Amino acid sequence: MDFNDTPEEAAFRAEARSWLEKTLGAPNAKASLRVEGPEAMKAAKAYQKKKAEAGFAGLTWRKDVGGRELPPIFSVIFGQEEQKFQAPTGPFAIGLGMCIPTVIAFHSPEGVNRYVAPALRGEEIWCQLFSEPSAGSDVAGLKTRAVKDGEDWVINGQKVWTSGAHYSDYGILLARTNPEKEKHKGLTMFVVNMKAPGVDVRPIHQMSGGSNFNEVYFNDVRISDSERLGEVGNGWNVALVTLMNERLAVGGSSGPEYAEILELARNTPSPSGKGTLLQDQAFREKLASWYVSAEGYTLGKYRTMTALSKGQTPGPESSIGKILNANRMQDIGNAAIEAEDHFGIISDPALAPMQGAFHNAYMWAPGLRIAGGTDEILRNIIAERVLGLPQDVRVDKGVAYKDLPSGR
Repeated sequence: MDFNDTPEEAAFRAEARSWLEKTLGAPNAKASLRVEGPEAMKAAKAYQKKKAEAGFAGLTWRKDVGGRELPPIFSVIFGQEEQKFQAPTGPFAIGLGMCIPTVIAFHSPEGVNRYVAPALRGEEIWCQLFSEPSAGSDVAGLKTRAVKDGEDWVINGQKVWTSGAHYSDYGILLARTNPEKEKHKGLTMFVVNMKAPGVDVRPIHQMSGGSNFNEVYFNDVRISDSERLGEVGNGWNVALVTLMNERLAVGGSSGPEYAEILELARNTPSPSGKGTLLQDQAFREKLASWYVSAEGYTLGKYRTMTALSKGQTPGPESSIGKILNANRMQDIGNAAIEAEDHFGIISDPALAPMQGAFHNAYMWAPGLRIAGGTDEILRNIIAERVLGLPQDVRVDKGVAYKDLPSGR
């Protein structure tokens, strides 16, 4: 592994940091709350437009679609610097990180020209419509149907846990077009207008007080065949491109980390009444465990960055980071709330430590452990594709989707 930037990478890092300072001010190392509402969205769109105009959006994309055709390591470097400023990138993470790369890879030239530039400038927001009530981690088990009718496809079904659907303009939709085939072979991907007749978005109220996730119902929604991504029946292979981008994108942690919980320990009385939590042996053991986990993830990231800097494509080992980070975030949030004793119930940003970021992390972490593949699915991926262990037994191989047993 090479822990140092090359001269070109160092120059780019300095360029990125200088632009971020001019645009956002001084770095903000504190973990922030997930801000919602019209003003937050307005600020996010304004930032994304400036980012695109400065040439820092779509760094790895082709120049003809607005990118700079830089190696992936440059995108990683910009992301590292951007994270230090707590930049308002949330509404665009799914669209620019997962959906638009899929559009670029599989849509027609006309479709690419229509959708990529507005998304890059933050004018249009995208969501990903994969998970369903009966097909979460088993994406290929989905039931939403797409039936051909002339030059259109008629969509009926339901998606769930769709992040950002309530403010999205477009989405990529995976639907079943042939139930006579095996479940992985009868799927097709489409671009869907989230404002089209028959699309019903219903936000899901979360215990955090927010509504980031949604149920989405499709009732006779018509999609032109020109909005199909890839060949009919090849939707699973198209989805794999999206899913690999998703698992790499959600591998990081956006909540409080080791440094924040260490700061809390310095200023919180020990349960024994002697000194602070930092002097409490049991809590020190937890701090050591979190530190080792965080350092392990960092070193794993360096391996990925080294591969990227050499022009290589990161493999399934990126799944390890998400398991580590999501569970550590939940553990840190829980420990911080318990450490505050009866004051831990206070999540008001004006009163709680770090503006309630520990509470927010604790309530957000379970969702992160599901997003981009559950812990169990990712452990299977690591076991089979990283460690080379035998695959799980699958009884659905060679069976048409319509013949698979299902509950009533």
